[in-house]
Amino acid sequence: MGETTGLTNSEAEELCKKSPDSSTKDFIFQQTMYRIKDPRKSLPFYTGVLGMTLLQKLDFTEAKFSLYFMGYENSSDVPNDSSERTKWAMSRKATIELTHNWGTESDPSQKYHTGNTDPRGFGHIGIMVPDVYAACKRFENLGVDFVKKPDDGRMKGLAFIKDP
Repeated sequence: MGETTGLTNSEAEELCKKSPDSSTKDFIFQQTMYRIKDPRKSLPFYTGVLGMTLLQKLDFTEAKFSLYFMGYENSSDVPNDSSERTKWAMSRKATIELTHNWGTESDPSQKYHTGNTDPRGFGHIGIMVPDVYAACKRFENLGVDFVKKPDDGRMKGLAFIKDP
């Protein structure tokens, strides 16, 4: 089955001791892609509940899908010009790309696997908040579904909410 314990700190440090190649000095972690079923539910969740801004929307009509780039940026900083906006959005650090394949919102059999049930895989997107209890109270008031509340389970002070 594999290892029964994780790496020690020194093992992890040893595996990562090589300095990054200088050709990667300008690389940034730009996005994580997450498939959504219905942008009419997901966009209000990411903006109204999580406080993100829509940085850019791109439509791919031939392939019948749209991309919504979301992030924590001031909306007044978002360029109005479409090509400048795309360039700007792609230069932001740590954004989420919500991918909507057209028609999935009206297909009751369409479901995406979150990776939190077997087979395990992708787990979650982490958002840091100043006060987890205050944020969770707000989420409750907004009718957000929880996977885990801050005092549930073994890990205290963490919460996991469900994407719609």
